[in-house]
Amino acid sequence: MSDRIAVIIPCFNEGNTISKVVNDWKIALPDATIYVYDNNSKDDTITEAVTSGAIVRKERHQGKGNVVRRMFREIDADCYIMIDGDDTYPAEYGTVMVKEVLENQADMVIGDRLSSTYFTENKRPFHNFGNKLVRHAINHLFDSDIKDIMTGYRAFSYDFVKTFPVLSRGFEIETEMTIHALDKNMQVSSIPVQYRDRPEGSISKLSTIPDGIKVLKTILGLYKNYQPLRFFGWNAIVLAILAIGFVIPVFVEYFKTGLVQRFPTLIVCGFFMIASLMSLFSGLILQNLVKSEQRRFELYRQIIRRNFEQRKDVSKASDFD
Repeated sequence: MSDRIAVIIPCFNEGNTISKVVNDWKIALPDATIYVYDNNSKDDTITEAVTSGAIVRKERHQGKGNVVRRMFREIDADCYIMIDGDDTYPAEYGTVMVKEVLENQADMVIGDRLSSTYFTENKRPFHNFGNKLVRHAINHLFDSDIKDIMTGYRAFSYDFVKTFPVLSRGFEIETEMTIHALDKNMQVSSIPVQYRDRPEGSISKLSTIPDGIKVLKTILGLYKNYQPLRFFGWNAIVLAILAIGFVIPVFVEYFKTGLVQRFPTLIVCGFFMIASLMSLFSGLILQNLVKSEQRRFELYRQIIRRNFEQRKDVSKASDFD
């Protein structure tokens, strides 16, 4: 059985705010099914969510990425709205985001905080710097113009949810989603949304330095996986420049004296040039594999969509009977 619209809320110790979040979404999207996925909360998150009328489920593996994996696996819907349980995002934008998915065929809709009130509302300056850094890094590496990479306010199509391989375990999940959509040429749109800082008593689960390092490592790893020719090509260029730069004086001496006086330098430069060629050919081979994977992905996406439509037809026929 699938939902028309599913509001999915990953939660960890959001007892102070989850009731308001659920009630706001019941008003904004009265026809939506609201799911709260608890991630080992130690407060009254579950009690508050149940009392508010949400469907509550649990994910034992700690980390937002693990929660998203379970949500995407268990829920079938035409449109998904993912929202944090900390009451930092207004529900009023939900109808616009749903329209983008259901009517305009967007695969992912980004709730863009950074073009709105984020930098004035957010009281954590390192978070502001981190968001800017991640945004510039991804847009530069992937030739894109995404306005907000780390936002937790997003809408998805069924195709995106069921074809997205969740590999991240923690807060790197938003970065992974964005890069996956860019690499697979999915339709991505952005909607500026108001952002409000966490209410008093609500504590951020994001550790600025450790989680920031994880995000940057994720960007580098995904860049290597999704753009191998560029990644290894730049390595090849750097190695070749080093090899040529250090070997030139050796050849200059040779042409002047007829002697090679710095054999170690010559040998190291030779290895650098070999490594450069290996890096280049590795990038070429891996790029061909990426292209093949993209073709397989498009075929898989068609199969996923066809199966979903067939299940919906069977469900409608059963309801009619």
